[in-house]
Amino acid sequence: MRKDIEIPEVKDVYIVAVKELHKEFKTEDWNAYIINDGNDPLETVLIVVQGYDDKDMTSHMRHSIKVLPAKGYAKIEFMEDSILRLNNYFSVTYFLQNKLYEKRWEFPAHSIIDDNAVSVPVIGKKGVIAR
Repeated sequence: MRKDIEIPEVKDVYIVAVKELHKEFKTEDWNAYIINDGNDPLETVLIVVQGYDDKDMTSHMRHSIKVLPAKGYAKIEFMEDSILRLNNYFSVTYFLQNKLYEKRWEFPAHSIIDDNAVSVPVIGKKGVIAR
């Protein structure tokens, strides 16, 4: 039975952290985004975020996006400085061409820093790409 279950591989979808200027507070803040670099829209995107280490754990944050267009992106959440010291996990499920996809991305503790920023697809800014 298990051999009959097809688990499709996630491609062209990324979770990134981008440092942006917050105009109102005049601060530079890290924000998490989901990017769809594919040629088809993602439907019913569900995202569960949690950060933790040996001592501390954040609550589960849940987000949903009805449709994420092809070559599009959406902001998931602001990443407060105190959680950057934790391992942050983004579990994402979505439908693409009537198939269910699932993947868990990780920002290891202390990895969201300017030195790790690279050019991210679609957004056109520098950011840290989750693994």
